Amino acid sequence: MERLCGPELPFWVANQTFHADRPDLPECFQLSVLSWLPCIYLWAVCPIYLFYLKRNNRGYIMMSIMNRFKTVFGLLLWIVCWSDLFYTFHELRQGNTQPPIYFVTPLVLGMTMLLATFLIQFERLRGVQSSGVLFIFWFLCVLCAIVPFRSKILQASSQSEVNDKLRFTTFYFYFAFVVCELILCCFNEKPPLFSNVVTDPNPCPEATAGFLSTMTFWWFTSMAIKGYKMPLETKHLWSLNQRDSSKVTVPKLLNQWEEELTKAKSDQNLSSQAVYSKPPPSTTNHTGAEGGSSPEEVEVLLSNKKTAPRQPSFLRALIKAFGPYFLIGSAFKLLQDVVTFVNPQLLRMLISFTKQKGAPDWWGYSLAFLMFFTAFLQTLILHHHFQYCFVTGMNVRTAVIGAIYRKSLVITNAAKRSSTVGEVVNLMSVDAQRFMDLTTFLNMLWSAPLQIMLALYFLWQNLGPSVLAGVAVMIMLIPLNAVIAMRTRAYQVEQMQYKDSRIKLMNEILNGIKVLKLYAWENSFKEKVLNIRQKELNVLRKTAYLGALSTMAWTSAPFLVALTTFAVYVSIDENNILDAEKAFVSLSLFNILRFPLNMLPQVISSMVQASVSLKRIESFLSHEELDPNSVDRKHTAADFAVTVVNGKFSWAKDDPPVLHNINVMVPQGSLLAVVGHVGCGKSSLLSALLGEVEKLEGEVSIRGSVAYVPQQAWIQNATLRDNILFGKDYNEPKYRCVLEACALTPDLEVLPGGDMTEIGEKGINLSGGQRQRVSLARAVYSDTDVYLLDDPLSAVDAHVAKHIFDNLIGPEGCLKGKTRILVTHGISFLPQVDNIIVIVEGRVSEMGSYQELLKQNGAFAEFLRNYSTEDFVEEEEPAEEIIQDEELFPDDALSNHADMVDNEPVVNETKRNFIRQISIISAEGENQRGRSVKRHNCSQKKHGEQQEKKKPNELQKLIHAETAETGRVKSKVFLEYAKAVGILLSVVICFLYGCQSAAAIGANIWLSQWTNDALTNQTQENIHLRVGVYAALGIAQGLLVMLSSFTLAMGNIGAARKLHFNLLTNKFHTPQSFYDTTPLGRIINRFSKDIYVIDEALPSTVLMFLGTFFVSLSTLIVIISTTPIFAVVIAPLAFIYIFVQRFYVATSRQLKRLESVSRSPIYSHFSETVTGTSVIRAYGRHSAFVLMSDMKVDENQKCYYPGIVSNRWLGVRIEFIGNCIVLFAALFAVIGKENLNPGLVGLSVSYALQVTMSLNWMVRMTSDLESNIVAVERVKEYSETKTEAPWEIEDKKPPADWPMKGNVEFHDYSVRYREGLDLVLKNLTLSVKGGEKIGIVGRTGAGKSSMTLCLFRLLESAAGEITIDDVKISEIGLHDLRSKLTIIPQEPVLFSGTLKMNLDPFEKYSDEELWAVLENSHLHKFVSNQPAKLELECSEGGENLSVGQRQLVCLARALLRKTRILVLDEATAAIDLETDDLIQSTIRTQFEDCTVFTIAHRLNTIMDYTRVLVLDKGQIAEFDTPTNLLSQKGIFYGMAKDAGLTQ
Repeated sequence: MERLCGPELPFWVANQTFHADRPDLPECFQLSVLSWLPCIYLWAVCPIYLFYLKRNNRGYIMMSIMNRFKTVFGLLLWIVCWSDLFYTFHELRQGNTQPPIYFVTPLVLGMTMLLATFLIQFERLRGVQSSGVLFIFWFLCVLCAIVPFRSKILQASSQSEVNDKLRFTTFYFYFAFVVCELILCCFNEKPPLFSNVVTDPNPCPEATAGFLSTMTFWWFTSMAIKGYKMPLETKHLWSLNQRDSSKVTVPKLLNQWEEELTKAKSDQNLSSQAVYSKPPPSTTNHTGAEGGSSPEEVEVLLSNKKTAPRQPSFLRALIKAFGPYFLIGSAFKLLQDVVTFVNPQLLRMLISFTKQKGAPDWWGYSLAFLMFFTAFLQTLILHHHFQYCFVTGMNVRTAVIGAIYRKSLVITNAAKRSSTVGEVVNLMSVDAQRFMDLTTFLNMLWSAPLQIMLALYFLWQNLGPSVLAGVAVMIMLIPLNAVIAMRTRAYQVEQMQYKDSRIKLMNEILNGIKVLKLYAWENSFKEKVLNIRQKELNVLRKTAYLGALSTMAWTSAPFLVALTTFAVYVSIDENNILDAEKAFVSLSLFNILRFPLNMLPQVISSMVQASVSLKRIESFLSHEELDPNSVDRKHTAADFAVTVVNGKFSWAKDDPPVLHNINVMVPQGSLLAVVGHVGCGKSSLLSALLGEVEKLEGEVSIRGSVAYVPQQAWIQNATLRDNILFGKDYNEPKYRCVLEACALTPDLEVLPGGDMTEIGEKGINLSGGQRQRVSLARAVYSDTDVYLLDDPLSAVDAHVAKHIFDNLIGPEGCLKGKTRILVTHGISFLPQVDNIIVIVEGRVSEMGSYQELLKQNGAFAEFLRNYSTEDFVEEEEPAEEIIQDEELFPDDALSNHADMVDNEPVVNETKRNFIRQISIISAEGENQRGRSVKRHNCSQKKHGEQQEKKKPNELQKLIHAETAETGRVKSKVFLEYAKAVGILLSVVICFLYGCQSAAAIGANIWLSQWTNDALTNQTQENIHLRVGVYAALGIAQGLLVMLSSFTLAMGNIGAARKLHFNLLTNKFHTPQSFYDTTPLGRIINRFSKDIYVIDEALPSTVLMFLGTFFVSLSTLIVIISTTPIFAVVIAPLAFIYIFVQRFYVATSRQLKRLESVSRSPIYSHFSETVTGTSVIRAYGRHSAFVLMSDMKVDENQKCYYPGIVSNRWLGVRIEFIGNCIVLFAALFAVIGKENLNPGLVGLSVSYALQVTMSLNWMVRMTSDLESNIVAVERVKEYSETKTEAPWEIEDKKPPADWPMKGNVEFHDYSVRYREGLDLVLKNLTLSVKGGEKIGIVGRTGAGKSSMTLCLFRLLESAAGEITIDDVKISEIGLHDLRSKLTIIPQEPVLFSGTLKMNLDPFEKYSDEELWAVLENSHLHKFVSNQPAKLELECSEGGENLSVGQRQLVCLARALLRKTRILVLDEATAAIDLETDDLIQSTIRTQFEDCTVFTIAHRLNTIMDYTRVLVLDKGQIAEFDTPTNLLSQKGIFYGMAKDAGLTQ
């Protein structure tokens, strides 16, 4: 430096700088270091930046005024710098020689300014709107120019005049221009021409954000404000950045994966060549040794290669595709790790500064500002690292989902078998999610060890070897945490099982709630649910114990480490003195250590999970794919549309072939029927034509496009019209024609929205026949050359099948002239087809027309003989039976409580479909029985009714949409939760948390007292006292932490129990009308999702919230107590904090909702696609579906991306507040250093350094708390619905043997279903003597079922009353009433459990009684043949018993109760006649002396009853003995006549 500056200008003067009260830097230093720093930076960055700009061209930006100003200022700066240079030359000519520095610096500066000006223009041409590189450059220039700015003024004021006027002036010009450049650099240029920002309706502002805005995530603010003002919706969200969209990320990954696959293939080929080739020496022109490698060598090669053919690695593909972007994030992380350790060093300097009495003040201030600056820098770097990681994670998820989706469309059937739909959907949801979670933490793998090593290095410097004691404690805590984690996981699995069984049981209970009420069985089932719940809560309690332990370990770890380290440090050597510097710097280092140590195990476990996922995805993506060329679609012989020549096909390469030497030629435009027995390979033949099976040998070719109707219709979750159009354009006349031909027109009238009706997943709201017809319509509409129809007529009724064949498939149908291949079982159509192929066991046995084959008298003739008898029977009988039924009772064909029209929409819908099918059958019945005229009328009338019945239903909206909560949660809900926990307990919990914080503060204050001993040299006397008290306080804190988290867990579990118990009790007491108007899913949701949140999510959130809240509170307390002036700053900081928090919570809550709503369509669309791959491929809609999936994924990521950014936005703002707290704590410590001891300074600043983390978490927790507490609100809402009358009323209990006689009287009885509806029964008055048998008949909606419901008080009377044996039933408890009546309901409901439980849930009866009952109900034989006897397990809904058997079980229940009054709601046509006769005969013998009410559908069952009650529109029309009624020739007579019982 001497050489450059010359002897007069020294480079560094200590007295002038460090030890002066008004420090100043020497001129040489200013001219060299300060001037060169920005230049060095710019020249260093320039090559990389230029390379980057060359690669990324975004289109050019028009010259703007701002850009012109920037350029002009740049040129002026160059002129100013060089005018200095020329002035120096001028002085040289004058003979006034200046040191070389005066030449070098202006030269360098001038060159750099030119470079900067060049960059300004180059960036404009490359479309850069805001430049980070130049911003940093100008910022450095201003920063470095501030020092000479001040020192020049200082010099001028100390001397009378300025000696060097020109340089003085040029410098201030320079300074002004640089400041202008910096200010201009903060603003953005316009977006480049032709960029997508201009075209996009709602572009993401990130693309156009300036450098500062990007650094601080300021561009997100607009969304935060919008989210605060109103709940966000999808339309408010920005469109996804190009780089994150599926169309960029998926190909990126797939290209790399293709490369991997080709590499692996070529490697395998090489290896196989190496194995087999033993090249003959003659062909090679090498020397002998090389050519004829000895046989041993070949064997060696063979064994090596066998062991490891190179597997294609999915990981490698991922790294190649997304690694570079991720590495930028890693670079940020590295920077952040280094910067983290600056603050403890600054803290050390600050503490030593407070010790020195004479140190100049500016040291302290600059340290405080440096601390603030490094903390702020660390914040920015950290959040950018997170941003890069999260975006990478998001891209990986998009790419993985896209890759799996594309693969699933092309895998072979063999591969499909190996992974079920569920598994593949899991690959998409769970495994892709795991990658996403891992990428965010992946950098911890190298960063955690680095941080640990750095921390240990600094600690070693500070405290020497005694650090090892602390590290040992840390290492000992790791296995403890690991064990806790393992146990917790085990408990979680166990708890999931209990939860599942509880939900399953609840589902059954809610499905059969009506039966439970009728039988008065609620208590028994309530006990069952509560037992499972108790087990679940016990597991939760164990988890809570473990949780409390791990919380204690996590909170006490830094303390224990500090304690052992300090204790060892002061004990090993007399000279070791613990002073403030050592203690508090070590503490802050230990706090840094805490994070990586805790993260490492988590990262490792998530690595393990991700590696499992990786294997699964890899194996799925490596599956065999279908060969697109197995079917030749191009050239074929002119007159044959489909040809197969000696085809041999199997479902998988290794399977035995399913079709052998198939030779088929189908002429253009003919109709070919394929027949054969079940499983002979008919469907396989169609699959072979589609190329869905492996072609082992032979040729297949098809001319033109193909439409395919699978045996199992595949319906998408879209409107009916979309299902038929399937991506084709809508053409009204053609569409109508197709509907007509497929007999779908009548169906559309019944569907609520016509052809715009939304069809549920798997076509759930269509009947089987409708689904099949929609599938057919899709094929016809697609208007292709070849139609492959796989048994489309089996799922529809016989007459519909005939209609479809005549209008569509047959020689006169829509498709005549097209080539049709029809697989069928229906014999009646065969005479009309052109050719028939008969397949027997995978071979074509015969082929020819119908007549030819009959003549041959071979397999086909036999097939005909077998099937024809069955087929005709099949066609006649069902139609006949139903029709007769309808004739007997035209309007009551399905009295499915048909009077409850308004409240059973679902039942009603199925009923309507059924009636409609009946009426269609009757309208076009093929059986010529001379009834058809009458039948026709009937059906017409029925259609009319249908229409009328539908309208009122639509008007009176039955099921109201569920309200989604938006906006803030009311404080009342928090209070409700506190009440559920227990008010006293809540106070105790808060008190314990307070104590725990107090203990922590106490320990640290004690530490600061201890460090002050060093000042007074009393260190040795009270070492044991100091260590002892410190330990006591710390351990007390640990125990209090454990106690408080434990009490909290107990409180939470208590609350969970209470809330669930209330919900359950209320749901059992809720009247039936509630269940008729509320979808089950909604109630189940309360029991599953919301209870889960209350059980698990809420407690952990509350725990974290309280923890962070008290940490932040204690920090403020500590800082205020050391420097009271700090209180002034708290108000503004708190205001900003709450302000930011409000904005964030509102926005992020809504973003989370949107994200979860948009996630499920991805998976449902996917599982739908997987089931329909063959159809999608047949129609060639492959790419359209890929696009749809991509759109759904992008839609989801569009909601997810703002969610990530909102966290970054919050982080930067909240941590800024935290950094301000650090700044003010340090500043006030400096200001008040006269009356503060170093211990207290260390205490307050080290507390401040910790606070940022807890402030940040506190906001997140508030947000989570608000989302989770909603569950309490929802559960509360359903625990407080209106209840029915009490089950038992003590003072109104009827006598135990009531009813003795069984007399039933109705007095002026009226009833309605719900408030505001019409009366169903009006003023009924009748009396029935004990032992009478009463038949109740009437048309649909006459109120028959309602009468029985009134007896059981499922409906409460609107007026009048019912008395049974002189007891008014409205005055006694519901259970007292219901347990004394017996009903055999219309639909038999069984619950999963043993048969014994289903007969006798309260275990009142002995096994002998049960067997006797089974004997009487004709189940004895069936049950005694079962190995489990009475313990026979019934599956859910009794699925493993036939309907008839279930009905008999209900009869057995009735026999077991044997009460004086029996109500028999006769089952509809659903039950077979045999069972019905059994039931009737049993009732006649077993219930002789009981009063029996029978709701009859078949009149012959009640012809011998004592009296018959005929209801009409809710009033009694006739009531007398059957014979009298017949002679009166009224309604009853008419019914009997219809039924053919009288003439």
